[in-house]
Amino acid sequence: MKTIRWGIIGCGNVTEVKSGPAFSKVPNSRLVAVMRRDAAKCEEYARRHHVPKWYTDADALINDPEVDAVYIATPPGSHAEYTLKVAAAGKPVYVEKPMATTYAECQQMITACEQAQVPLFVAYYRRSQPFYRKIKELIDSRILGDIRFVTISLYQPPQANLQKENLPWRLQPGLAGGGLFFDLASHQLDLMDYFFGPIASAQGQIANQAGLYEVEDIVTANFRFDSGVLGSGVWCFTSAENARTDCTEIVGSVGRIRYATFGDDTIVLETQAGRQEFKIPYPQHVQQPFIEQMVGALTSQEKISGNGAAAARTAKVMDTIVGRSCDR
Repeated sequence: MKTIRWGIIGCGNVTEVKSGPAFSKVPNSRLVAVMRRDAAKCEEYARRHHVPKWYTDADALINDPEVDAVYIATPPGSHAEYTLKVAAAGKPVYVEKPMATTYAECQQMITACEQAQVPLFVAYYRRSQPFYRKIKELIDSRILGDIRFVTISLYQPPQANLQKENLPWRLQPGLAGGGLFFDLASHQLDLMDYFFGPIASAQGQIANQAGLYEVEDIVTANFRFDSGVLGSGVWCFTSAENARTDCTEIVGSVGRIRYATFGDDTIVLETQAGRQEFKIPYPQHVQQPFIEQMVGALTSQEKISGNGAAAARTAKVMDTIVGRSCDR
């Protein structure tokens, strides 16, 4: 069976443990090239991870004949640009989440990959992890009965020592598309799409209450799924430390499920039969199960749910929640 030879554009922190090493641990897959503008950091990354080639020019990596598929691990502000270039080179694209800074950019990426007849994958890797597959299994088993509603609560205190002249990229709208809502809620809203299907309508409110940076620091939302399930969420990134919360609750006619998206590895199920806990540790390389699925799709046409169309739906929901036109 063919080995998929991967190149990475943007070998920063997300690739150190979460994704990078997994490309060479998955069967029929190998990481052969990396790119970063800083030559010293790129060379050092390649040496540490035993990657044979490194580049400071993205075009050189994209057009390397020994690179079969490209993983774009840069901030969202450059996702569309690089996706269009990789598609034009006729190579499959794997892009970090959120898919782009706007829904309109997502549509451009989908069109480019369709025209080039190459797959477009997006790193909503939680869909493939055993933890979330177990939640999906419980929902589909109807152990909760008819699903009534879901609530998402994510409260975090602000990062210490923030300086407006030197903010992390996740708080720079030109790079991130917005604030931490776009970075973190994107995972949670994609999981809603995975569990319950597409969100049919959404509305929200945003504010910048603390004034620590330009982008929103609180978002509230209500949404409805095609299935009739209702949902709501509150994302606050300037809460007190003792108010820190990460809880998604799924409520049905005969039970409920609670879990954390970014921390604890325990699913709590409560039904008339009592309380059960499922402790399902996350893999060392959290993207590895999804990378396995992508390699399967590329080598034997296996089906995969984390594709561009699904990711674009999440982008559209986020744009709608923050009151942004989906045409821009």
